[in-house]
Amino acid sequence: MLSIALRTVRTRWVAFAGSFLALALGVGLIATMGLALAATLDAPQRLPERFAQAPVVVKGNDVLRVPGPNGERTGTLAHPKPVAPDLARRLAALGRTTEDRSFPVRAEGAPEQLVGHPWSVAAFAPYALDAGRAPQSDEEVVTTGWARPGTRLTTDRGPATVVGTVTAPGGGHGFEDAVFWTDARASRLSPVIDQLVVVADPAAVRAAVGQDPDVRVLTGRDRRHADPDPERDSEALLAVNALLGTAGGVTGFVSVFVVASTFAFAVAQRRKEFALLRTAGATPGQVRRTVFAEALVLGVAASAAGCLLGAYGAPVLARWLADEGIAPHWFTIGDAHWPLHAAFWTGLLVALAGVVAASWRAGRVGPIEALREAAVETRTMTPGRRLLGSALLLAGIGTLAHTLLTDPSDLLHRKTYTSRPMLFIVAFALLAPALVRPLVRVIAWLPAQLPGAGGMLIRENAAAGIRRTAALAAPVLVTVALAGSLLGTTATLGEAKATEMRQRTTADFVITGGAGGFDPAAVERIRSVPGAEVCAGAATELHVLEEGVALIRTDARAADPKSLARTARPPLVAGSLGDLDDGSVIVTQEWERHTVGEDVDVWLADGTRKTLRIAAVMSTGTGDNGAYVTPANAPGAPVDRIDVRLAPGADRTAVASALAGAARQAGGRIMTRDQWLADRHPGTRRTTRLGFLLVLGIALLYTGIALANTLVMATTDRAREFALLRLAGATRWQVLRLVAGESLLVVLVGAVAGSLVAVLNLAGIRWALGLLHVRSGIVVPWDVLGATVGACEALAVAAAVTPAASALRRRPAERAGVQD
Repeated sequence: MLSIALRTVRTRWVAFAGSFLALALGVGLIATMGLALAATLDAPQRLPERFAQAPVVVKGNDVLRVPGPNGERTGTLAHPKPVAPDLARRLAALGRTTEDRSFPVRAEGAPEQLVGHPWSVAAFAPYALDAGRAPQSDEEVVTTGWARPGTRLTTDRGPATVVGTVTAPGGGHGFEDAVFWTDARASRLSPVIDQLVVVADPAAVRAAVGQDPDVRVLTGRDRRHADPDPERDSEALLAVNALLGTAGGVTGFVSVFVVASTFAFAVAQRRKEFALLRTAGATPGQVRRTVFAEALVLGVAASAAGCLLGAYGAPVLARWLADEGIAPHWFTIGDAHWPLHAAFWTGLLVALAGVVAASWRAGRVGPIEALREAAVETRTMTPGRRLLGSALLLAGIGTLAHTLLTDPSDLLHRKTYTSRPMLFIVAFALLAPALVRPLVRVIAWLPAQLPGAGGMLIRENAAAGIRRTAALAAPVLVTVALAGSLLGTTATLGEAKATEMRQRTTADFVITGGAGGFDPAAVERIRSVPGAEVCAGAATELHVLEEGVALIRTDARAADPKSLARTARPPLVAGSLGDLDDGSVIVTQEWERHTVGEDVDVWLADGTRKTLRIAAVMSTGTGDNGAYVTPANAPGAPVDRIDVRLAPGADRTAVASALAGAARQAGGRIMTRDQWLADRHPGTRRTTRLGFLLVLGIALLYTGIALANTLVMATTDRAREFALLRLAGATRWQVLRLVAGESLLVVLVGAVAGSLVAVLNLAGIRWALGLLHVRSGIVVPWDVLGATVGACEALAVAAAVTPAASALRRRPAERAGVQD
């Protein structure tokens, strides 16, 4: 069997070229992503940056620890308590201490994420002066190189002159954009002690701190928790995992799909060959083993080539991820080899799995059956294929209905709406032979009515060659379905979130602040503007232990209930906004406890535990409806947004002008309601969109391979048909137009089938949004769908016309077997 398979692969290499390319590419991508994933798992632990040379760092405890029935649960606090002055005095008795203060700074022409520090802490990074000198007076500062000595700065902390610059440890840009004031000036700008460097024995420091739950003592590698955004690398690696996991899953799915489709069409074309083998005495099992042996040869060769491709492609992918800011700047491929082994055996398994159905069909070919088979295919849908396709379609609809009835919000999660289309795609692909003929009749009805026989021939050829049409339409179906489902879902969810924002906000103006928000004096200046009804809000968070096992973090807004009622309209389903007070909270239906009047235990953003009464309940919506509390339950949260509504009879122009002046003085930005909504319009996260574009690129590449391979095989076998058309009076260009027209029609059939899959998925999303009380329409990515279909059309026409033009070079009588 193996020798026959080797000869067959060598002789019919055109038929196997597409499967080889698809499988080699799939293995290469799996190996590439596997090596990248292995690099994220073996990533080195981040070392301390800001306090690399500090013996001990004492900071406010930012880890929330909640005991539960099944053990302790932990979370990260948004606003940990500062280091108390009396503790700082006690620690000063142990050795030299340096107080660290970190506060946001806004300056003209400066980076957005600019942070201020006292100069004395720069030595612990250690920063080194590379130009100028240290600051000596209140208006002198040192920067991390974003402004050179002599530059005059206008900041929200007052005017300053740059007198020096520092180089980050190891050179380069460093880990932060900072500006250093003198210690005295920094203490006045930010009196709170965020962190304290202690040059003393760590054991003595721990003993002095004792069991204080509001303080952490950091030594060794743990000092990295005192750095800005200490979890940024791990969060970036999680994003890389999500991106590569999604792309790898789709790659495996599409590669199996393409290989199975290509083998199925190749077996259908070789029915006469298998019939001759049966006539020569081959048993059905021997025919099946021959097909499996061919897949084995193909799988070994393609998997080996794919592993080689992955070994070279992984470093390129790692550099791209780092350059795009998706992965940390240090991200590189390690020395793990298991992803290559896994990719090789996965490719071999894909090759063998892809020919299971094809080999079974090949073994069922009778000695006479194929020799007597008519040109029109009549048995394209076997009972097993019809049963499996129907079962998968019913399973997809059934699971969708079950999710809508039990937990509609689950459909809005990325993992769900990424994987759910696969079930419908496989179902429609299996049922494609049954769908092809009616779709061809509908799509080609108008062209068939036009003068001439071209439109009619295109329609009848596509309807008669069901296997060929289905094999060509299947990869287009996959690509269009993925494009419509994935990008359509993210766009629909973005529009739904924008709709929620429009419904929740009734303010006429919105004033936003920088990272540090507005100080109380700035808020009062804005409140004093005549004709303005002001609601000052702060972003905070709550933690709640649900079912005793899960510590859930919830975003929240803190505002005065009376002013909130004038500028906001939360989507309440029970209770009243006026019932909110310092002892209560407004929650969503997503909370385990969401009954008005019920008590719920929460942990505030600084770790304080409180029992609050539920004053009102909001609909869950898209998941962006957070909780509401009063400012008393948002410790440490600065006012970051001020909503303003015009008082009755107030002059809009005069109020807007006064607000603009007050906002400018406070370093804020004023926008109208429409401008703010446009500025905050939810968009697809960059990593998610890149992941989806990568998936679609892979699917489109596979579609091109499948179209080219299938069309080359099909067109080569139709050489006699083309010759007969020439003998019947058709010109060479008429035959080529006929071939191109068939290709366009088949791609449209696949596009329509793929659109049906996308419609099913988007309809489920729309229904889920309705059940979650979000009234928003479906957003279809017409531009992406149009570009995808156009690319498939171009690939199909090129792949069909090129071999057809080659076949038409010979004399028609020779191709048709007619003697002169």
